[in-house]
Amino acid sequence: MTGTGTLFTNIGQLVTPAAGVQRGAAMRDLNVTRDAALLVQDGVIRWAGPRADAPASPDEHDLGGVAVVPGLVDPHTHAVWAGDRLADFEARIAGVPYEEILARGGGIRSSMRATGAASVDDLVTLARPRLQALRHSGATTVEVKSGYGMEFGAESRMLRAIRDLQAEFQLVPTLLIHVPPTEDRAEYVQAVCHDLIPSVAREGLAAAVDVFTEREAFTVNETRAILQAGKANGLHVKIHADQFHAIGGTELACELGALSVDHLEASGPAQIAALAASSTVATLLPGVSLHLGLPAAPGRALIDAGAAVAVGTDLNPGSSPLYSAQMALALAVRLCGLTPAEALCAATVNAAAALGLADRGALVPGQRADFLALHSADWRDLPYTLGASSVRSVFVGGTAL
Repeated sequence: MTGTGTLFTNIGQLVTPAAGVQRGAAMRDLNVTRDAALLVQDGVIRWAGPRADAPASPDEHDLGGVAVVPGLVDPHTHAVWAGDRLADFEARIAGVPYEEILARGGGIRSSMRATGAASVDDLVTLARPRLQALRHSGATTVEVKSGYGMEFGAESRMLRAIRDLQAEFQLVPTLLIHVPPTEDRAEYVQAVCHDLIPSVAREGLAAAVDVFTEREAFTVNETRAILQAGKANGLHVKIHADQFHAIGGTELACELGALSVDHLEASGPAQIAALAASSTVATLLPGVSLHLGLPAAPGRALIDAGAAVAVGTDLNPGSSPLYSAQMALALAVRLCGLTPAEALCAATVNAAAALGLADRGALVPGQRADFLALHSADWRDLPYTLGASSVRSVFVGGTAL
């Protein structure tokens, strides 16, 4: 066989899950090829396997004997925001309840004020270094949510900032309906359904709509109405659920065929069983547990029940100032009980599935050539390393960034 394109050779370990969403015990089944090679043409993997069997290519790139894994996919971030929550952080460490922080004008509504006052250019400038940090950590595709606007013009500015940043990064935009107003709540939900979602869909500003379903946010019935409007307008649907209380959001996500339900720190046996019986991906966000001191989501129980599990950073100013997809993977091992192999699967093909993407996350022919060359010859340094990047080089579409 004679190939064209670039042949990446001298790969100490080529490590990949199978393509497509993986469930339960299948999440542990990685393919590890030693002394491997990878042929890339037009941004797509054309061949992968032992170097001795590699097709000839006039363009070879020696990777120096290190381990190569798929590019990480971060399926849950809030990377576009203005302002900071440093005073909230200090108050929470001092024991001030979140309700009191909100009453003082802090919390998520302080982020909404600052973000709502920012221009699209301001938001792009602020988000760019955050996305660069995620990419440096190994994230080759990143989901970014709106949700700090509430006022529809501010939500649109956030989504336009994400669209502008797509010229530099592989981003998946999501319209997040985050918290309700303090007054005229029913009218707000109606306006979201009949005005905001159709407008966003017409302009192609989002691939999905997401709702924060929680006692302090939207009810299950409100969430149902918003997500049904999203589906009616051709958008995928997702839910933030069970972060603090299990009030039915996970069950609704499974019923509606949501791409994912994210958080799950408060999930119990009923929610685990619902996810295991559904096509919805369970997305873990261990940075929240680390930063807020919450119990970690039951990743071990979800996988043992047969669910498909993903992991993300939840990068945001309030509950997870985590700028590393590699660290999120590492925390999923330590806090959520995943094995290293499961965590790699959760951060690649399953994270892609949580975004409705089937063309990335595995190093097999036909997939996007998004991959990482590590500093080490052993891929397990990726979940092992804390406080430093184990990623030497990031390749998107076969091109080093």
